[in-house]
Amino acid sequence: MRYEWLIGWRQVRARRRNHFISFISLLSTIAIALGVASLIIVMAVIDGLQSELRSRILGVAAHAEVGVRGGTGAGSDGLAEWQAVREQMLAQPGVQGAAGFVRGQALLAADDAVRGVEVRGVLPEAEAGVSDIATHMLGGRFDDLREGEFGIVIGAETARSLRTLPGDRITLISPQGVVTPAGILPRVKVFRLVGIFEVGMPEYDAGLAYVHLADAQRLYRMGETVSGVRLRLEDLGDAPVLARRIERESPRLEVLDWTRTHAAFFRALQIERMATFIMLSLIVAVAAFNVVSMLVMAVNEKRAEIAILRTMGAMPRSIQAIFMIQGMILGVAGTLAGALAGCTIALQMGPIVRWIEQWLDGQSLPAEVYYLTLLPSRLQWQGVLGIVVLSLVLSLAATLYPSWRAARVRPAEALRHA
Repeated sequence: MRYEWLIGWRQVRARRRNHFISFISLLSTIAIALGVASLIIVMAVIDGLQSELRSRILGVAAHAEVGVRGGTGAGSDGLAEWQAVREQMLAQPGVQGAAGFVRGQALLAADDAVRGVEVRGVLPEAEAGVSDIATHMLGGRFDDLREGEFGIVIGAETARSLRTLPGDRITLISPQGVVTPAGILPRVKVFRLVGIFEVGMPEYDAGLAYVHLADAQRLYRMGETVSGVRLRLEDLGDAPVLARRIERESPRLEVLDWTRTHAAFFRALQIERMATFIMLSLIVAVAAFNVVSMLVMAVNEKRAEIAILRTMGAMPRSIQAIFMIQGMILGVAGTLAGALAGCTIALQMGPIVRWIEQWLDGQSLPAEVYYLTLLPSRLQWQGVLGIVVLSLVLSLAATLYPSWRAARVRPAEALRHA
């Protein structure tokens, strides 16, 4: 072992005449550990929240939608040969499922309650390949949507506002009117409620209704056409590439992937994640730079010892290396302790939150407020590695100035004032 490492390690373990320096050293290590652990835990919770929201949104929404360029849904020029387009999409690499759909707007009325919703016409047997809506049913079955029976499946919030249960009758009012001698009258059709779903997202639970594809085509007078074809992909990250490839191969088709249809929402989540990372990184920086004050005091206390080493032939860079090693040992110890604590807590976030709820005799995340009953946590090891590297770099930066001052100590002057 080079003597710089030996002396630096002994400096960390040695008892000091000035106990305040030892206290600052311990405090600096604990502060670095707390900062690293906090950053790992918070980033794991944010990543878990993003993953949970993404799975809930994209479990109902499409990973990508293929339609006629310039089409706007029901009432516009629909996709006529949609079966051929569906087969073409299934032949694309990375596509797991494809299903035609009809989209339209409508008012739902039951007794004196009225609710506006987006009506989505689907084939129940094909919808399972592109969404998870059938797994979120509270009452009834999604497969009960059958052609010609005019059944409807609505969200839990819509059902509560309309005060309806499976089996009740709901009047659907389409904004696309029928021209009569008395003027333009909206089309009205009575549907039977066959199911209620709850995704946990108010956007869907309060504003989405499903009917059979053929019933929707009849309601919106689309004939055999559909609004488009919805896709589910094996890898969400491939959605933009797939969209561009399909549009190059079929210029008349337009593909909207999830990064465009939900761009604002996921961009806001990403900005929030970045801002949180920067703010918590400042905590780690403040903790790391406590090492500066500790090393400055250590240099002032060890001026005589530094002078003796210089007179014995130690080079200035060796003196600088000794104090850099001393500071880095504290930084590495705090970083590793914080990373271990942070990863342990992040991996056990669910049981820890449940224990806190039992101890406080309450629920930290009421479902009616947050639409989540458990605090999600998703530990990304590349993110943990980045946090560890950041902490080590900040710890190294904190040792540069004090070690530089130690290397500039003049032996004769230090011994004269010792």
